[in-house]
Order: sequence, then C-alpha cells, then structure tokens
Amino acid sequence: MHVVFRESHGLEERETPRDLGQAPADLVVLSFSDSDLGAFAEGWRAWRDAARTTGAPPPPSLRLANLEALRHPLSVDAYAERTLAGAKAILLRILGGEGAWAYGLAQTREAARRSGAVVVALPGDGRPDPKLEAWSSLPTADLRLLAALCEGGGAEAARLALEALHGLTQGASAARAEPLALLPPSGWWDPDLGAAESLPPAEGPRAAVVFYRAHLAAADARPAAALIRALRARGFAAMGAFLPSLKEPQAAAWLRAELARMKPAVLLNATAFSAKGEDGTSPLEAAEAPALQVALSTADRDAWAGSTRGLSPPDLAMNLALPEIDGRIFAGVVSFKATEPRDADLQFARPLHEPDPERVAAVADKAAAWARLAATPEDEKRFAFVLSSYPGKPHQLAHAVGLDALASCEAMLAELGLAQAQGALGRELLAARIAWPLEAYRAALAHLPEVLRRDLAEAWGAP
Repeated sequence: MHVVFRESHGLEERETPRDLGQAPADLVVLSFSDSDLGAFAEGWRAWRDAARTTGAPPPPSLRLANLEALRHPLSVDAYAERTLAGAKAILLRILGGEGAWAYGLAQTREAARRSGAVVVALPGDGRPDPKLEAWSSLPTADLRLLAALCEGGGAEAARLALEALHGLTQGASAARAEPLALLPPSGWWDPDLGAAESLPPAEGPRAAVVFYRAHLAAADARPAAALIRALRARGFAAMGAFLPSLKEPQAAAWLRAELARMKPAVLLNATAFSAKGEDGTSPLEAAEAPALQVALSTADRDAWAGSTRGLSPPDLAMNLALPEIDGRIFAGVVSFKATEPRDADLQFARPLHEPDPERVAAVADKAAAWARLAATPEDEKRFAFVLSSYPGKPHQLAHAVGLDALASCEAMLAELGLAQAQGALGRELLAARIAWPLEAYRAALAHLPEVLRRDLAEAWGAP
C-alpha cells in the first residue's frame, strides 16, 4: 500500500490518516488508554531487565499503540499491513464496545486469519462484553484470565499478561498465569507515602482529590499529586482517592461511605463522564461539599493554547458537559499530554499526563475560594445570575436553544426565598438599564489586551 500521510497537531487528529511507522513484532497491544500502554511498556521492560540479570531468554518483541491514532481507515490499513501482519498475538483493549473500532476489528481479524495470530479483544472498562469478546480466537477461560490481569493494573500484572500471551503463541494455556493486583480496587493515596488502607487523622479542613486507579497503576498520577500538594499548601488536609470508576458499584459504595466519613470542605474530581446511578445520585454527593471537576487534557499544551475552543470535542464531553449533569463545577484543565522519548525497542513513545503548575495553582485557588464561601454565613453571601443577551434583539433575552433560562432563573430565586410573579423577571430585565460613564468605560477598556481593544473597535466602532 502506498499512501501519502500528512501530519496534524491540532485537536482534530482523528480525521487525519497517520502512519505509526512500527515494524512487525511478536506481540502487539492496542488500547484507547495511555495508562494501559504505559503499564505494558513498564511490564515488558521489567521482563527484559530480569532476563538480562538471570540469563533467561529475552522477552518476545512488543509493539504498543493508542487506538485513537488508528481511527482513520487508512491508518488501520497501513498498520495492519506493516505491523499486525507479522504478529503472533494481538491484544485489544477497546472502550465503547465493538462499534468504537469496528473497521479495525475487522482488519485485525483478517490479518490474524492470514498469519495465524492469536487475537484477544477485551473491553476497556472491566465490564463483560460478549459481542466484543466474540472477535477473539481464545476459549472463554483464557479470555477471563487475561481480562483479570489487564484489570489488575500495574506493570507486574501487565508483565504476566504478556507472558500469558507469549505462552499462547507457544501452544500453552493462559490459565497457567495467576492474576496479580498490586493495588486494591479503591483506596486512599498520599503522593509521598503511597496507598493507605484508611484515612489518616488530620488537622484543619479536609479536601479530597478523586482520580482513576488506572493512572496510579501506570505510574501516571502526577496531576493528582500536584493537586494534593497545592491544596496542602493552602492549608487543607488533602488526600487522593483512587477507584476504577465512579459507576462501578463496589467502588461507588466505598467512596460514598468514605466521603460521608471524611466530610471534606471541598472535593476535586479528575474522573470523567457523569456518575449518576439508577437512583439519580452520584457518590460524590456524599461529601456534601462543592465538587469541582478538573480536566486532564488528552492534547498537548500547545494545541490547547492555540485553539479558541481549548479542549477537543471528546474532552469537552467527558470532562465538562457530562460531569455538569451531576452538578459538578468545572474548574479548568490541570494537565496536558507530554511524550517520553521514543523507546527504540518498543518503537513507542509513552504519553504521560504532565501537570501544568499555573493551571494547578488556579484550580487550587478556586477550591480554597469555594471552601471559604461554604463557610461564610448565609446572610453575608451575595450572588449573581449571569444570563446571555443579544444586542438589538429583546426577544432573545437569556436565549438558550431548547431551554427556558428565565423560568429556570425564577425557579432558583424561589428556592432562595426570593420568589417573584411568573414572568416578572423578564419584564424587569427588559426595562432595566445600567449607566456606565464614558470615562469610566474607557478606563476599564485600558486594562484589556490591545488585541481585544482592536477587535472591539472593528466590530462596534469607537465608544
């Protein structure tokens, strides 16, 4: 196949065909999770280093790639032809079911049919997915054990999974390997002391940082560590709480009980999606404290800084839109993807979540402000509703497609004991005017960056 590839470094890379340039290898592991890939990279290196020390045979060659880089059909075709065609075993960890990578599954099975490779297709969220597993070429018992190893997390469990895969290519059963989880499914975590079985005693207001266990297992929890340390610098007794998912029943029950016991003054959440269960509640609500949502961007900092939108569509959905359904308050981005130097043996450059000190400090300041607000007596609080408007279009006051923002605002005022006659708010706002003296306006304008002042003048003329 001869395809001309072009590079793209923005937020829409999935629309661009990419050539990963990986030579064939004995084993191939593909996943949507960088944490997965990082654990497999560390597991393979541990296997290699142990073999060098003991004089044992070296591990089979390995290739790792993120499935996000193989979204485009041309990318899949090139990878199947160049890399998968020479594999003896292919392990896929797919988040979102078979539909999330349907063309890739078909091409992987075709490449394996030609080469005789073992194919293992597993869900990336730990929940059984018979449709996805049907793409595999292994008995159910072997699939279950490999799934347990992948869910166990960490470099050692990944090494055992690789050993099991290698054994399968030699005609052995994966069942000879034993699952190993170095971490409990959920627990408390201190960036200096590691995992803790219970919450340690503390003085002062508490704060919790909730994050994915997968990040800890893959040694990729630096954003959580940075947030915890920033909160501690602001006087909080902060701890991390790791878990596989806010919707996993046992993990959700553990977190609900622990937060009710902890009673944090503020909560930072670094997991994605909505966490509401069938009862309409989220385990985060047990804290009875402001729940601030933070984003671990899947793009690098340059892409974020160069985009008027900031976050990619998936990041916006996972870290902003869906968490807001739970009532979480979006506090901003705290980390960006950075890449380690390319490993020549694996032909893979491991992406990591790199905390951004400026963004972490801003989020910690917001958390402290929310905690102070919560502690402020009710009669000393002042609040404001900010509603959209459009110049010259009174009928679009507080306009929101498909929503009645004025009715919602009136309902909230009623909850606060400030009820008005139905429809009165809109009439009052339409009649109200704010006078801003020209000199005061010009003085305020002088504080804006020159580019914004120029754009204002081009759009609206001189004040």
